[in-house]
Parts: sequence; structure tokens; C-alpha cells
Amino acid sequence: MPIDLRPLTSSDQSFLWEMLYHAIYVPAGAESPSRDILDEPDIAHYAENWGQYGDLGFKALVDGVTAGAAWLRLIQGYGHVAEDIPELTMAVLPGYRGRGIGTALLSVLIDTAARSYPGISLSVVGENP
Repeated sequence: MPIDLRPLTSSDQSFLWEMLYHAIYVPAGAESPSRDILDEPDIAHYAENWGQYGDLGFKALVDGVTAGAAWLRLIQGYGHVAEDIPELTMAVLPGYRGRGIGTALLSVLIDTAARSYPGISLSVVGENP
């Protein structure tokens, strides 16, 4: 299965919102949140107005279907470390998971980001056991 990786552009804004929804952690057996969660400012800034200074990301196409995305933003979100360290967000559509798409996206994003950033931050929010 060939994976075609392409840079995210401002024309990918609606797909980025979809990927942000899929990037939200949902514990096994729990119900997915309402899509209204994307309107919360602490969530929305991961996707809104894509294409600003510092934005870097890629989408994955499989057989012509945009199946996933990984992106970085210089924001003060859940994983904020420093002003020059972007936060990583990524998701793969459920029907395409387990096929190496996330690995391919992450690899190209890290390789590209290494030219511009001293590091990358990732925050994963989940329930406490």
C-alpha cells in the first residue's frame, strides 16, 4: 500500500478539523465527545487558521483518500514547553490505522522539523488509573 505524503496547506483546513477531532483521546469503551469540543479555545487553537507562521504539517493519502495528518504549531497548549518548541498533533482515520501511516507521517514531520526547531512537544491527556 503506497502512502503519498504531502504538506498541509491552508486549503486543508476542513480536513485538519476532522483530524483534530480524531486526535482527541477517548479511553477504551468510552463514548466519543460531541464535536462541539472543537469549539473550546484550548482545543481549537490546534487547528484554527492553519498556515500561520511556524505551522508545519503533512497529510497522508492512500489510494487517493486523505487518511491522516501530523502537524506542529507554535502555541501555548497542553504540551507547551517553550516559545520555540512546537506542539505535535496527529491522527489517522479509524479505517486506516495499523498500516504504518502514522509512522510515515511522524517520520517525515520530525525530519522536516529538525531543520527549523530545537525540539517537539507532545501532550497526551488521559484518565488517571
